[in-house]
Amino acid sequence: MRFFQHFHPLVWIILGGTVFTRIASFMAMPFLALYLHKDLGVGPLLIGITIGIAPLLSTIGGFIGGYLTDRFGRKRILLITVFVWSTVFIGFATTNIVAMFIVLNAINGLCRSFFEPATQALMIDFTPQEKRKRLFSLRYTAINIAAVIGPVVGVYIASLSSPSVPFLFTGAMYCVYGIFLMLVLNRYEMKQQKLATQIQIHHMFRIILSNRKMQLFVAGAILINFGYSQFDSTLPQLVELTVEEGVKLYSLLIALNAAVVLILQLPISIYSERYSTKFTLLLGIGFFVAGLALFGVANSSLIFVIGMVLFTIGEIFVFPTMNVLIDEIAPETQKASFLGAAQFKNLGSFIGPVIGGWLLVHFQDQLFFLVALIVLSSAAFYKTAMNLKQ
Repeated sequence: MRFFQHFHPLVWIILGGTVFTRIASFMAMPFLALYLHKDLGVGPLLIGITIGIAPLLSTIGGFIGGYLTDRFGRKRILLITVFVWSTVFIGFATTNIVAMFIVLNAINGLCRSFFEPATQALMIDFTPQEKRKRLFSLRYTAINIAAVIGPVVGVYIASLSSPSVPFLFTGAMYCVYGIFLMLVLNRYEMKQQKLATQIQIHHMFRIILSNRKMQLFVAGAILINFGYSQFDSTLPQLVELTVEEGVKLYSLLIALNAAVVLILQLPISIYSERYSTKFTLLLGIGFFVAGLALFGVANSSLIFVIGMVLFTIGEIFVFPTMNVLIDEIAPETQKASFLGAAQFKNLGSFIGPVIGGWLLVHFQDQLFFLVALIVLSSAAFYKTAMNLKQ
Protein backbone atom coordinates (compact mmCIF):
# COMPACT_ATOMS: atom_id res chain seq x y z
CA MET A 1 0.00 0.00 0.00
CA ARG A 2 2.97 2.34 0.44
CA PHE A 3 3.18 2.47 -3.34
CA PHE A 4 -0.10 4.40 -3.42
CA GLN A 5 0.61 6.77 -0.54
CA HIS A 6 1.58 10.42 -0.65
CA PHE A 7 -0.14 11.33 -3.91
CA HIS A 8 -2.15 14.54 -3.82
CA PRO A 9 -5.95 14.03 -4.00
CA LEU A 10 -6.03 16.00 -7.25
CA VAL A 11 -3.64 13.47 -8.79
CA TRP A 12 -6.04 10.62 -7.93
CA ILE A 13 -8.93 12.64 -9.37
CA ILE A 14 -7.06 13.12 -12.67
CA LEU A 15 -6.07 9.43 -12.76
CA GLY A 16 -9.70 8.45 -12.16
CA GLY A 17 -10.74 10.89 -14.86
CA THR A 18 -8.20 9.29 -17.20
CA VAL A 19 -9.94 5.93 -16.74
CA PHE A 20 -13.37 7.52 -17.17
CA THR A 21 -12.56 9.52 -20.33
CA ARG A 22 -10.51 6.75 -21.94
CA ILE A 23 -13.35 4.27 -21.39
CA ALA A 24 -15.60 6.79 -23.11
CA SER A 25 -13.17 7.16 -26.01
CA PHE A 26 -12.60 3.40 -26.37
CA MET A 27 -16.38 2.89 -26.44
CA ALA A 28 -16.54 4.72 -29.75
CA MET A 29 -13.27 5.32 -31.60
CA PRO A 30 -12.23 1.68 -32.36
CA PHE A 31 -15.53 1.30 -34.22
CA LEU A 32 -15.38 4.52 -36.25
CA ALA A 33 -14.05 2.78 -39.38
CA LEU A 34 -16.74 0.07 -39.16
CA TYR A 35 -19.44 2.70 -38.62
CA LEU A 36 -18.30 4.66 -41.68
CA HIS A 37 -18.12 1.53 -43.85
CA LYS A 38 -21.20 -0.43 -42.79
CA ASP A 39 -23.67 2.32 -41.89
CA LEU A 40 -22.64 5.18 -44.15
CA GLY A 41 -21.11 3.26 -47.09
CA VAL A 42 -17.83 5.20 -47.10
CA GLY A 43 -14.99 3.79 -49.25
CA PRO A 44 -11.60 2.55 -47.94
CA LEU A 45 -9.63 5.61 -49.13
CA LEU A 46 -11.86 8.12 -47.36
CA ILE A 47 -11.96 5.92 -44.26
CA GLY A 48 -8.16 5.88 -44.25
CA ILE A 49 -8.01 9.67 -44.56
CA THR A 50 -10.62 10.09 -41.82
CA ILE A 51 -8.85 7.77 -39.38
CA GLY A 52 -5.33 8.97 -40.22
CA ILE A 53 -6.07 12.67 -39.80
CA ALA A 54 -6.35 12.34 -35.98
CA PRO A 55 -2.80 11.07 -35.22
CA LEU A 56 -1.39 13.47 -37.81
CA LEU A 57 -3.05 16.50 -36.17
CA SER A 58 -2.16 15.11 -32.74
CA THR A 59 1.51 15.11 -33.74
CA ILE A 60 1.38 18.73 -34.83
CA GLY A 61 -0.98 19.94 -32.11
CA GLY A 62 0.87 18.49 -29.13
CA PHE A 63 3.40 21.29 -29.00
CA ILE A 64 0.75 23.99 -29.48
CA GLY A 65 -1.40 22.51 -26.72
CA GLY A 66 1.58 22.24 -24.40
CA TYR A 67 2.62 25.84 -25.03
CA LEU A 68 -0.91 27.17 -24.42
CA THR A 69 -1.10 25.11 -21.21
CA ASP A 70 2.15 26.62 -19.91
CA ARG A 71 1.11 30.11 -21.00
CA PHE A 72 -2.54 30.29 -19.92
CA GLY A 73 -2.81 27.59 -17.24
CA ARG A 74 -3.70 23.91 -16.95
CA LYS A 75 -7.24 24.54 -15.72
CA ARG A 76 -8.34 26.81 -18.55
CA ILE A 77 -6.98 24.59 -21.35
CA LEU A 78 -8.34 21.41 -19.75
CA LEU A 79 -11.86 22.73 -19.38
CA ILE A 80 -12.06 24.23 -22.87
CA THR A 81 -10.66 21.03 -24.41
CA VAL A 82 -13.06 18.68 -22.58
CA PHE A 83 -16.17 20.57 -23.65
CA VAL A 84 -14.98 20.92 -27.27
CA TRP A 85 -14.22 17.19 -27.23
CA SER A 86 -17.73 16.44 -26.00
CA THR A 87 -19.14 18.38 -28.96
CA VAL A 88 -16.92 16.41 -31.37
CA PHE A 89 -18.35 13.04 -30.28
CA ILE A 90 -21.91 14.32 -30.43
CA GLY A 91 -21.06 15.51 -33.95
CA PHE A 92 -19.90 12.00 -34.90
CA ALA A 93 -23.31 10.65 -33.86
CA THR A 94 -25.41 13.27 -35.61
CA THR A 95 -23.72 13.87 -38.98
CA ASN A 96 -23.70 11.70 -42.10
CA ILE A 97 -21.43 13.91 -44.24
CA VAL A 98 -17.99 12.39 -44.84
CA ALA A 99 -16.24 15.78 -44.95
CA MET A 100 -17.63 16.53 -41.48
CA PHE A 101 -16.22 13.25 -40.15
CA ILE A 102 -12.77 14.27 -41.43
CA VAL A 103 -13.06 17.70 -39.78
CA LEU A 104 -14.40 16.23 -36.54
CA ASN A 105 -11.67 13.61 -36.30
CA ALA A 106 -9.05 16.28 -36.98
CA ILE A 107 -10.45 18.24 -34.01
CA ASN A 108 -10.52 14.98 -32.03
CA GLY A 109 -6.77 14.59 -32.66
CA LEU A 110 -6.15 18.20 -31.61
CA CYS A 111 -8.19 17.75 -28.43
CA ARG A 112 -6.15 14.70 -27.42
CA SER A 113 -2.90 16.55 -28.14
CA PHE A 114 -4.08 19.43 -25.88
CA PHE A 115 -5.54 17.19 -23.16
CA GLU A 116 -2.54 14.85 -22.73
CA PRO A 117 0.17 17.47 -21.92
CA ALA A 118 -2.27 19.44 -19.75
CA THR A 119 -3.28 16.48 -17.53
CA GLN A 120 0.28 15.19 -17.28
CA ALA A 121 1.65 18.62 -16.39
CA LEU A 122 -1.11 19.15 -13.81
CA MET A 123 -0.24 15.88 -12.06
CA ILE A 124 3.47 16.74 -12.18
CA ASP A 125 2.71 20.07 -10.49
CA PHE A 126 1.28 18.20 -7.49
CA THR A 127 3.78 15.31 -7.36
CA PRO A 128 7.33 15.38 -5.91
CA GLN A 129 10.14 14.55 -8.32
CA GLU A 130 10.99 11.22 -6.65
CA LYS A 131 7.43 9.89 -7.10
CA ARG A 132 6.91 10.81 -10.73
CA LYS A 133 8.12 7.49 -12.14
CA ARG A 134 5.36 5.64 -10.28
CA LEU A 135 2.91 8.39 -11.28
CA PHE A 136 3.49 7.72 -14.97
CA SER A 137 3.24 3.98 -14.34
CA LEU A 138 -0.14 4.41 -12.65
CA ARG A 139 -1.31 6.60 -15.51
CA TYR A 140 -0.29 3.93 -18.02
CA THR A 141 -2.20 1.33 -15.99
CA ALA A 142 -5.27 3.58 -15.98
CA ILE A 143 -5.15 3.85 -19.78
CA ASN A 144 -4.92 0.07 -20.18
CA ILE A 145 -7.81 -0.55 -17.79
CA ALA A 146 -9.91 1.70 -19.99
CA ALA A 147 -8.67 -0.07 -23.14
CA VAL A 148 -10.06 -3.36 -21.76
CA ILE A 149 -13.42 -2.01 -20.57
CA GLY A 150 -14.26 0.60 -23.22
CA PRO A 151 -14.61 -1.53 -26.39
CA VAL A 152 -16.71 -4.16 -24.53
CA VAL A 153 -19.11 -1.49 -23.27
CA GLY A 154 -19.22 0.11 -26.72
CA VAL A 155 -20.17 -3.16 -28.42
CA TYR A 156 -22.86 -3.82 -25.80
CA ILE A 157 -24.42 -0.36 -26.16
CA ALA A 158 -24.34 -0.54 -29.97
CA SER A 159 -26.01 -3.97 -29.88
CA LEU A 160 -28.93 -2.55 -27.89
CA SER A 161 -29.53 0.41 -30.16
CA SER A 162 -28.08 2.31 -33.11
CA PRO A 163 -24.32 2.13 -33.89
CA SER A 164 -24.19 5.91 -33.46
CA VAL A 165 -25.31 5.73 -29.80
CA PRO A 166 -21.84 4.96 -28.35
CA PHE A 167 -20.66 8.29 -29.81
CA LEU A 168 -23.52 10.07 -28.02
CA PHE A 169 -22.64 8.30 -24.76
CA THR A 170 -19.00 9.31 -25.17
CA GLY A 171 -19.95 12.94 -25.77
CA ALA A 172 -22.19 12.92 -22.69
CA MET A 173 -19.44 11.35 -20.55
CA TYR A 174 -16.93 14.02 -21.58
CA CYS A 175 -19.47 16.73 -20.77
CA VAL A 176 -20.08 15.22 -17.31
CA TYR A 177 -16.33 15.00 -16.71
CA GLY A 178 -15.93 18.64 -17.75
CA ILE A 179 -18.55 19.79 -15.23
CA PHE A 180 -16.93 17.64 -12.54
CA LEU A 181 -13.48 19.06 -13.33
CA MET A 182 -14.84 22.60 -13.19
CA LEU A 183 -16.13 21.99 -9.66
CA VAL A 184 -13.01 20.15 -8.45
CA LEU A 185 -10.32 22.42 -9.89
CA ASN A 186 -11.94 25.45 -8.27
CA ARG A 187 -11.27 23.85 -4.88
CA TYR A 188 -7.49 23.77 -5.34
CA GLU A 189 -4.99 26.51 -5.86
CA MET A 190 -2.92 25.72 -8.94
CA LYS A 191 0.81 25.26 -8.28
CA GLN A 192 1.88 25.94 -11.85
CA GLN A 193 4.72 28.34 -12.55
CA LYS A 194 3.38 29.99 -15.70
CA LEU A 195 5.48 30.71 -18.73
CA ALA A 196 6.61 34.30 -19.10
CA THR A 197 4.18 36.21 -21.31
CA GLN A 198 6.99 37.61 -23.48
CA ILE A 199 7.98 34.13 -24.67
CA GLN A 200 6.03 33.64 -27.90
CA ILE A 201 5.24 30.26 -29.41
CA HIS A 202 7.92 30.47 -32.12
CA HIS A 203 10.53 31.35 -29.47
CA MET A 204 9.44 28.35 -27.40
CA PHE A 205 9.64 26.12 -30.46
CA ARG A 206 13.23 27.25 -31.04
CA ILE A 207 14.11 26.67 -27.37
CA ILE A 208 12.85 23.09 -27.47
CA LEU A 209 14.34 22.35 -30.90
CA SER A 210 17.74 23.55 -29.72
CA ASN A 211 17.67 21.20 -26.71
CA ARG A 212 20.00 18.39 -27.76
CA LYS A 213 18.60 15.91 -25.23
CA MET A 214 15.07 16.58 -26.40
CA GLN A 215 16.07 16.00 -30.03
CA LEU A 216 17.59 12.63 -29.17
CA PHE A 217 14.68 11.58 -26.92
CA VAL A 218 12.13 12.34 -29.65
CA ALA A 219 14.22 10.52 -32.28
CA GLY A 220 14.42 7.45 -30.03
CA ALA A 221 10.70 7.62 -29.28
CA ILE A 222 9.83 7.79 -33.00
CA LEU A 223 11.76 4.55 -33.57
CA ILE A 224 10.04 2.83 -30.62
CA ASN A 225 6.61 3.96 -31.81
CA PHE A 226 7.50 2.72 -35.29
CA GLY A 227 8.04 -0.74 -33.78
CA TYR A 228 4.96 -0.63 -31.56
CA SER A 229 2.72 0.37 -34.48
CA GLN A 230 3.34 -3.05 -36.06
CA PHE A 231 1.18 -4.55 -33.29
CA ASP A 232 -1.93 -3.09 -34.94
CA SER A 233 -0.83 -3.21 -38.57
CA THR A 234 1.54 -5.93 -39.78
CA LEU A 235 1.38 -8.39 -36.85
CA PRO A 236 -2.28 -9.41 -37.45
CA GLN A 237 -1.50 -9.96 -41.13
CA LEU A 238 1.60 -12.04 -40.32
CA VAL A 239 -0.29 -14.13 -37.77
CA GLU A 240 -3.00 -14.90 -40.31
CA LEU A 241 -0.39 -15.89 -42.90
CA THR A 242 1.54 -18.09 -40.45
CA VAL A 243 -0.97 -20.14 -38.45
CA GLU A 244 -4.42 -21.60 -38.95
CA GLU A 245 -7.26 -19.57 -37.44
CA GLY A 246 -4.96 -16.57 -37.29
CA VAL A 247 -7.82 -14.20 -36.48
CA LYS A 248 -8.59 -16.10 -33.28
CA LEU A 249 -4.92 -16.17 -32.30
CA TYR A 250 -4.55 -12.42 -32.88
CA SER A 251 -7.64 -11.79 -30.74
CA LEU A 252 -5.96 -13.87 -28.01
CA LEU A 253 -2.75 -11.85 -28.38
CA ILE A 254 -4.68 -8.58 -27.92
CA ALA A 255 -6.29 -9.91 -24.75
CA LEU A 256 -2.93 -11.27 -23.55
CA ASN A 257 -1.30 -7.87 -24.09
CA ALA A 258 -3.95 -6.16 -21.94
CA ALA A 259 -3.83 -8.87 -19.26
CA VAL A 260 -0.03 -8.77 -18.93
CA VAL A 261 -0.09 -4.97 -18.60
CA LEU A 262 -2.75 -5.07 -15.88
CA ILE A 263 -1.06 -7.90 -13.95
CA LEU A 264 2.58 -6.82 -14.21
CA GLN A 265 2.42 -3.01 -14.36
CA LEU A 266 2.40 -2.53 -10.58
CA PRO A 267 5.15 -5.05 -9.66
CA ILE A 268 7.35 -3.86 -12.52
CA SER A 269 6.83 -0.24 -11.43
CA ILE A 270 7.90 -1.08 -7.87
CA TYR A 271 10.90 -3.05 -9.19
CA SER A 272 12.00 -0.30 -11.56
CA GLU A 273 12.12 2.32 -8.78
CA ARG A 274 15.24 0.60 -7.45
CA TYR A 275 17.16 1.38 -10.61
CA SER A 276 18.06 4.39 -12.71
CA THR A 277 15.82 5.68 -15.47
CA LYS A 278 18.53 4.78 -17.99
CA PHE A 279 18.70 1.14 -16.87
CA THR A 280 14.90 0.83 -16.81
CA LEU A 281 14.52 2.18 -20.33
CA LEU A 282 17.31 0.08 -21.85
CA LEU A 283 15.98 -3.05 -20.13
CA GLY A 284 12.55 -2.33 -21.59
CA ILE A 285 13.99 -1.87 -25.08
CA GLY A 286 15.73 -5.24 -24.67
CA PHE A 287 12.42 -7.00 -23.88
CA PHE A 288 10.75 -5.14 -26.75
CA VAL A 289 13.39 -6.26 -29.24
CA ALA A 290 13.27 -9.86 -27.98
CA GLY A 291 9.50 -9.98 -28.48
CA LEU A 292 9.74 -8.55 -32.01
CA ALA A 293 12.51 -11.02 -32.91
CA LEU A 294 10.35 -13.92 -31.73
CA PHE A 295 7.53 -12.72 -33.98
CA GLY A 296 10.07 -12.93 -36.81
CA VAL A 297 10.79 -16.64 -36.22
CA ALA A 298 7.33 -17.68 -34.99
CA ASN A 299 5.85 -20.72 -36.71
CA SER A 300 3.38 -21.71 -33.99
CA SER A 301 0.86 -20.14 -31.65
CA LEU A 302 3.10 -20.78 -28.62
CA ILE A 303 6.00 -18.74 -30.01
CA PHE A 304 3.66 -15.87 -30.85
CA VAL A 305 2.31 -15.99 -27.27
CA ILE A 306 5.82 -15.96 -25.74
CA GLY A 307 6.80 -13.13 -28.07
CA MET A 308 3.74 -11.13 -27.00
CA VAL A 309 4.58 -11.56 -23.31
CA LEU A 310 8.14 -10.25 -23.88
CA PHE A 311 6.85 -7.46 -26.15
CA THR A 312 4.35 -6.35 -23.48
CA ILE A 313 6.91 -6.41 -20.66
CA GLY A 314 9.05 -4.12 -22.80
CA GLU A 315 6.03 -1.86 -23.30
CA ILE A 316 5.48 -1.68 -19.53
CA PHE A 317 9.07 -0.61 -18.91
CA VAL A 318 9.45 1.74 -21.86
CA PHE A 319 6.36 3.93 -22.26
CA PRO A 320 6.07 5.40 -18.73
CA THR A 321 9.85 5.89 -18.63
CA MET A 322 9.79 7.91 -21.85
CA ASN A 323 7.55 10.46 -20.12
CA VAL A 324 9.77 10.49 -17.02
CA LEU A 325 12.77 11.41 -19.18
CA ILE A 326 10.92 14.36 -20.73
CA ASP A 327 9.86 15.56 -17.27
CA GLU A 328 13.46 15.38 -16.04
CA ILE A 329 14.80 17.74 -18.71
CA ALA A 330 11.88 20.17 -18.86
CA PRO A 331 12.15 23.45 -16.88
CA GLU A 332 9.38 24.02 -14.34
CA THR A 333 7.72 26.70 -16.46
CA GLN A 334 7.81 24.58 -19.64
CA LYS A 335 6.60 21.13 -18.54
CA ALA A 336 3.55 21.00 -20.81
CA SER A 337 5.45 22.48 -23.77
CA PHE A 338 8.09 19.76 -23.56
CA LEU A 339 5.48 17.02 -23.02
CA GLY A 340 3.51 18.41 -25.95
CA ALA A 341 6.58 18.56 -28.19
CA ALA A 342 7.23 14.92 -27.28
CA GLN A 343 4.06 14.10 -29.25
CA PHE A 344 6.23 14.31 -32.37
CA LYS A 345 6.98 10.69 -31.44
CA ASN A 346 3.61 9.93 -33.09
CA LEU A 347 5.39 10.27 -36.44
CA GLY A 348 6.56 6.72 -35.77
CA SER A 349 2.96 5.57 -35.41
CA PHE A 350 2.06 7.40 -38.62
CA ILE A 351 4.83 6.03 -40.87
CA GLY A 352 5.15 2.63 -39.14
CA PRO A 353 2.12 0.95 -40.74
CA VAL A 354 3.05 2.32 -44.20
CA ILE A 355 6.66 1.11 -44.16
CA GLY A 356 5.67 -2.05 -42.30
CA GLY A 357 3.11 -2.88 -44.97
CA TRP A 358 5.73 -2.43 -47.70
CA LEU A 359 8.18 -4.65 -45.81
CA LEU A 360 5.50 -7.31 -45.36
CA VAL A 361 4.95 -7.47 -49.12
CA HIS A 362 8.62 -7.52 -50.13
CA PHE A 363 10.49 -8.91 -47.09
CA GLN A 364 7.96 -10.96 -45.14
CA ASP A 365 10.51 -13.35 -43.61
CA GLN A 366 12.81 -10.53 -42.52
CA LEU A 367 10.10 -8.03 -41.51
CA PHE A 368 10.23 -8.33 -37.74
CA PHE A 369 14.02 -8.73 -37.63
CA LEU A 370 14.29 -5.40 -39.44
CA VAL A 371 11.72 -3.83 -37.11
CA ALA A 372 13.61 -5.23 -34.10
CA LEU A 373 16.84 -3.64 -35.37
CA ILE A 374 15.07 -0.30 -35.84
CA VAL A 375 13.75 -0.41 -32.25
CA LEU A 376 17.17 -1.52 -30.95
CA SER A 377 18.77 1.50 -32.63
CA SER A 378 16.62 3.73 -30.39
CA ALA A 379 18.84 2.67 -27.47
CA ALA A 380 21.77 4.50 -29.08
CA PHE A 381 19.79 7.76 -29.16
CA TYR A 382 18.70 7.40 -25.54
CA LYS A 383 22.16 6.42 -24.28
CA THR A 384 23.73 9.39 -26.07
CA ALA A 385 21.11 11.76 -24.64
CA MET A 386 21.44 10.49 -21.07
CA ASN A 387 25.23 10.78 -21.23
CA LEU A 388 25.01 14.47 -22.13
CA LYS A 389 25.21 17.07 -19.39
CA GLN A 390 21.92 18.81 -18.54
